[in-house]
Amino acid sequence: MAVEWTDLGLVLSVRKHGEHDIILHILTEQHGHHAGVVKGGAGRRARGLYQPGNRLHARWRARLEDHLGTFVCEPERMFAAGALHDRMMLTAMTAVCAMAEAVLPEREAHPLAYQQACHLLETLGEANWVVDYVLWEMHLLNELGFGLDLSSCASTGVTDDLIYVSPKSGRAVSREAGGPYKGQLRVLPAFLVQEVPEQPGMDDVIAGLDLTGFFLERHVYAPHQRSLPDARQRLRALISA
Repeated sequence: MAVEWTDLGLVLSVRKHGEHDIILHILTEQHGHHAGVVKGGAGRRARGLYQPGNRLHARWRARLEDHLGTFVCEPERMFAAGALHDRMMLTAMTAVCAMAEAVLPEREAHPLAYQQACHLLETLGEANWVVDYVLWEMHLLNELGFGLDLSSCASTGVTDDLIYVSPKSGRAVSREAGGPYKGQLRVLPAFLVQEVPEQPGMDDVIAGLDLTGFFLERHVYAPHQRSLPDARQRLRALISA
């Protein structure tokens, strides 16, 4: 008896499979990061549908649960088309897809990661989308079990004037406690700890990217002898420029 399910999914990547088909990787809400063959997916008419970042109605079917299986997909929302005109937005979308594919285990449901990725793609182009991108990486660290504790100072327990993060513990450190060691600590941008975040400057956004990037690389990528995806590194360079 065949196994079959339907779900919404974000396109993460596409790889050629023979002359006419593709292997599609998507991030779904209920079935996690999942792969399957799309018959005819390499054709010119289908090419625009399977762009990373697009959200599809996907039906997956296989003879057995552990088989690669096949997808039949229809468009739900074409996020990729809206980012084509903006290099930074397109790079951010590519980074989200590359990171989700690399770090989220296949066939393991992570509905919050899916929902947060969708929210980010929906806000691309809005005034504070770069802040939403940093928050997405913070959420990704939480989802993977490496969330940062920014609630109080790791040394004194105070909750005010938190401006550093310990690279060892991932906990916040206050200005006073961290002063003698500031060269060894990571910068904590204010918008990550404010109850009502003020509009951050680009220096704060870059500090946020450097903070999340440090912990993602340390906990997720380095143990597998890998670095952050090229698109993520390009995004940081574009924002800093």
